[in-house]
Amino acid sequence: MRSVTLLFFIGILCFVCSCRSDFETVASTGDLVFSKDTIYLDTVFTNIGSSTYHLKVYNKSKNDIRIPTIQLGKGLNSKYRMTVDGMQGTNGKIFNNVDLLAKDSLYIFIETTANIADANPTDFLYTDQIQFDNGENLQKVELATLIQDAIFLYPKRFSDGTTETLPIENQKIDGFYLDENDLINGNELHFTNTKPYVIYGYAAVPSGKTAIFDAGTRVHFHANSGLIVSNTASIQVNGTTSTTSKLENEVIFEGDRLEPEYSDVPGQWGTIWLTDGSTNNNLNHLTIKNATIGLLIQNNDGTTVNIKNTQIYNSANYGILAQTAKIIGENIVINNTGLASLSCSYGGDYKFTHCTFNNNWNSSQQVAVSLSNYSLGAIPEVKDLTQATFNNCIIYGSYSNEMVLNKKNAAAFEYQFNNCLLKFDTNNTNPLYNFSTDIAHYNNIISNQNPKFQSISKNKLNIDASSAAFAKGNSAFLIPLDILGNARTTPPDLGAYQSMPFPK
Repeated sequence: MRSVTLLFFIGILCFVCSCRSDFETVASTGDLVFSKDTIYLDTVFTNIGSSTYHLKVYNKSKNDIRIPTIQLGKGLNSKYRMTVDGMQGTNGKIFNNVDLLAKDSLYIFIETTANIADANPTDFLYTDQIQFDNGENLQKVELATLIQDAIFLYPKRFSDGTTETLPIENQKIDGFYLDENDLINGNELHFTNTKPYVIYGYAAVPSGKTAIFDAGTRVHFHANSGLIVSNTASIQVNGTTSTTSKLENEVIFEGDRLEPEYSDVPGQWGTIWLTDGSTNNNLNHLTIKNATIGLLIQNNDGTTVNIKNTQIYNSANYGILAQTAKIIGENIVINNTGLASLSCSYGGDYKFTHCTFNNNWNSSQQVAVSLSNYSLGAIPEVKDLTQATFNNCIIYGSYSNEMVLNKKNAAAFEYQFNNCLLKFDTNNTNPLYNFSTDIAHYNNIISNQNPKFQSISKNKLNIDASSAAFAKGNSAFLIPLDILGNARTTPPDLGAYQSMPFPK
């Protein structure tokens, strides 16, 4: 019984000691150790908050210490803010008497929201430092952030607290019409390469108007944002061939998070939506990254959407989702989509030449190309697929069947694949996939051979001479220049790229 009682009191004593917060400390002597001597917060747009970055501070001495101050060099005027081991301090700028146990560490989390006017005008860097202690014990960790100026487009906010909306398909979504006579931005229908654009909500091209995107334009979409081309409206993307890896002449649509960890994250924003009745749409040298649906093209079968030299990467659902559309596509590359890289549904008219459709999404539902002539629940349920022609194309991916044909007999279903490399299970007995003898639909098909892309994970679907797609094209369908502006040889390679040796 005595031993049980003794153990009980020892346990109580240990509990009380472990809960003490009034440990003896000595003053910091300037011997702190840091996980970094400089923290670079990645590029942010003016007045847009950054991601959170961290610094670890170590006390490697045998003494519990008290740090008199941890503060930002610019004090309360700093555009940085931080927390120190969960403490907020004075406005996240100044912290007094911070205790740090012997052989222990603490975390500091840092963020910033700064204006371009706060940055150095020569290099657009906004800098500060975290200062520990002062006088002869002063230690510093430098902070640096690149601030990028931009043109911001967003819905108006009204005096009653509501925001501008767009009436789309019997519902209202957060958005606004682009104005060619805006008092602040001037002509919002003409996008130039002078500054990047940041769009909040859906920006709509009004009926009868055309949105023009100059070569080198950069457009960044916030979450749940995108671009809508209205009935009788048009979009003209006028990118040109670039000569460097910076893609200086490419038009790029992507999200508004500039940090490297967001560079390949799907679904950061909505879509480019060519709605029912949009007309005379032309896209050239356009790159679309990290959308939910890269291009949503609906019922524009009165005129052709011309898509050339266009890349679409990391779409959460579809790269291109076309519904009763009419498209001519040349030198298109689509990679990594949640459902289908290319989906031509509910009929339409399509012709794709020298295109590369790949899908390595980690899902049994993903596919590179899907064709259908119906839509469940639609009235009427079926529509004619008058043409779906693929010439000199690559259709590939990680799944055993990277092409799906969904046909209902109540409407036309016309398709043809000429000189294409297809990833498909040859044991499939469905007559729609009779590659060897169905010459009305298939000519010179290469089945289940590896195109040997340079790097699928990095969206580099280039090929070299070892590829199964090398020199397998038909010169009758030749497009003289590839997506990068390189001259094609004859017989041409399949896909959007002329084969080149990979960089070592």
